[in-house]
Amino acid sequence: MKFQIDDLQVYFPYDYIYPEQYQYMCDLKRALDANGHALLEMPSGTGKTITLLSLIVSYQMAQPPSNARKLVYCSRTVPEIEKALAELKRLMMYREKFVGKEHFLGIGLASRKNLCVNDEVKSEKIGVSIDTKCRSLTASWIRERAKSDPEHTPQCKYYEKLDIEETHGSIPAGVYTLEDFKEYGKNNSLCPYFLARRMLPAANVIIYSYHYLLDPKVADLVSKELSKDCIVVFDEAHNIDNVCTESLSIDISRPLLDASARSINDLSNRISQLKEQNSEKLQNEYNRLVEGLREIQGAREADEIMANPVLPDDILNEAVPGNIRRAEHFVAFLRRFIEYLKTRMRVMHVVAETPTSFLQHIKELTFIDKKPLRFCAERLSSLVRTLELTNLNDHWALSKIASFATLVATYQKGFLLILEPFENDNDTIPNPILHFTCLDATLAIAPIFNRFSSVIITSGTLSPLSLYPTLLGFQPTVSESYTLTFQRQSFLPVIITRGSDQVAISSKFEVRSDLAVVRNYGMVLVEMCKIVPDGVVAFFPSYLYMEKILSEWNSLGILQEVLKYKLIFIETPDAAETSIALENYRLACDNGRGAVLISVARGKVSEGVDFDHNYGRAVVLFGIPYQYTESRILKAKLEYLRDHFKVRENDFLTFDAMRHGAQCVGRVLRGKTDYGIMVFADKRFARADKRSKLPKWITQGIDEGSTNLSTDMAISRAKMFLKQMAQTVVYSGSNNPQLGVSILDEEMVKQRESLRLQKANQMDIDG
Repeated sequence: MKFQIDDLQVYFPYDYIYPEQYQYMCDLKRALDANGHALLEMPSGTGKTITLLSLIVSYQMAQPPSNARKLVYCSRTVPEIEKALAELKRLMMYREKFVGKEHFLGIGLASRKNLCVNDEVKSEKIGVSIDTKCRSLTASWIRERAKSDPEHTPQCKYYEKLDIEETHGSIPAGVYTLEDFKEYGKNNSLCPYFLARRMLPAANVIIYSYHYLLDPKVADLVSKELSKDCIVVFDEAHNIDNVCTESLSIDISRPLLDASARSINDLSNRISQLKEQNSEKLQNEYNRLVEGLREIQGAREADEIMANPVLPDDILNEAVPGNIRRAEHFVAFLRRFIEYLKTRMRVMHVVAETPTSFLQHIKELTFIDKKPLRFCAERLSSLVRTLELTNLNDHWALSKIASFATLVATYQKGFLLILEPFENDNDTIPNPILHFTCLDATLAIAPIFNRFSSVIITSGTLSPLSLYPTLLGFQPTVSESYTLTFQRQSFLPVIITRGSDQVAISSKFEVRSDLAVVRNYGMVLVEMCKIVPDGVVAFFPSYLYMEKILSEWNSLGILQEVLKYKLIFIETPDAAETSIALENYRLACDNGRGAVLISVARGKVSEGVDFDHNYGRAVVLFGIPYQYTESRILKAKLEYLRDHFKVRENDFLTFDAMRHGAQCVGRVLRGKTDYGIMVFADKRFARADKRSKLPKWITQGIDEGSTNLSTDMAISRAKMFLKQMAQTVVYSGSNNPQLGVSILDEEMVKQRESLRLQKANQMDIDG
């Protein structure tokens, strides 16, 4: 369908649109018109991706080509990137029917592992090995060597062809999924990975991972040429504050330091060899560093050695300090720094200190100054390039130490160093870890809000919306949460506060191991499996608790009871095992046997897997998924939020737990024709302060009668709900009962738009 929002012609590639999609487009346009940021919470399964793309592409194409704003769409996983590219492709094919062939380029970017077409490189399988193998064929010094000795120097024909092309490789207009890109690269003997990177400035829409924009090490290589007027979208952004802090945090262990020491010895030997064979190279590097030429900026794209871990605004545009300019001096400097870290790790008690205190201590003990530490990452990348090292696998540990040195010397506020000598507090054998922790998410994302005129943060679970502007340090022009429109209530949220024996149930630490609670939790699952068809998904707050409960259920015979009705599959920390469990779970749902998938909130299943239709007719959330509150890193973060942002500890912990809980139960509903039951099994969900932090679209389905149920009352409600859902509804044709209620046709959208404009004009007159 096509319709107008204000004076903008919008093309939407489906016959019907949801009312919430239309409202989302109106609010999104308002933010873009104002050149402002937006925070938008859209219910799960309501076509958020195509809504965003339809509005923004229409907005782009309505502008003159010289003023068209690029869309940078950031997603979390490769399947989500593929899905967004497929939706974009469908949209552009639909637009072509009305406006003809447009000059439009939409591309996705992923790692070499997902884009490489060179069989020799692909055979490596593991991502890091693929990167290393690629560099060994494409690095500038390898290619220089190939000119004089082509027979004995292996090269990548796809990359070479890309470089020979007069236009440095280009691609016809269109939308390319990752598979399309690989196919185009293979057919034209061009490297898809580097071609995609070269085409970023020319693309109208770029779809890639968060890390290409948020992680300074990657962003410096990939995203630094993006213009200020780009529209940046972070989809599924409920965890964006954690992504920001993790991109600037580093953990250092004893094995890491040992590996770094081995790297230092290796570098030292290579420097000695180079001195004997070609000392001119080392002298040239020294001269460049004296002149202060920031060699890293001029590095060829294929070299990509070790980018600076520091945010762009904080990189020093000065010459490298004199005491680390010579290669041998720099290696000695790093060796001294590593020895210092080893001695620090010998303590037997927990140490928490600020970067300022750490730098003061290192200066007193080893006379290592702050300034050379700031240049460590950059100096190491220069040395690696001079020594022509391509196998960076051998030096990943040292690059981590250099990154740590640069970060600790650059940032004084918003960071903390925590040294934990034991993995667990009850251990007696030391296994020390030094956590360099970023406590302030605004540090990583501030450059993005400052640089780009419109940044859109969107997800299905952003409630309460008021906390995100505080955590991320920005002021949204538009901040909205949308409810779901239904012709019939197609999801049933129930809060079970007690078992059939009237004993209160909760995952609260004091009562979680109580036999009555364990048994009642088991009976909730058994009763649900009896009445719910096909798939049931159960979530626990942690792996530890899940294992403990499963063990108890096994001894009580509860698992055997569940197996009478459904097969049981369990998520584990191992990704491969979980993938197999998921595959078999789906198979059991498809063939009618039915299955239960027992998973963990914050795990892989809770974040990126959809349980649409028969794969998830009920989701049971056992307890509230709070973080482990004894974690020293979490305690430091809570203290920082309290002191700097006036966010109370309990408010943040509850907000964090409820967004993950909402993410879990939201898996059950993936569209207007889907239905499912959401079970909140914990007495604490009955409290208004907990429920108020759930998204609006979930709370709209919770009535007062379903907030304090026993197991048998909840099962009775679930039976009635499933009977209602079993009634046949025709979802097509002119008799569609959803029409005008939960879906709109083109004529209805035009009527709504007319009413909206009248209302806006009336407000202007009243104003």
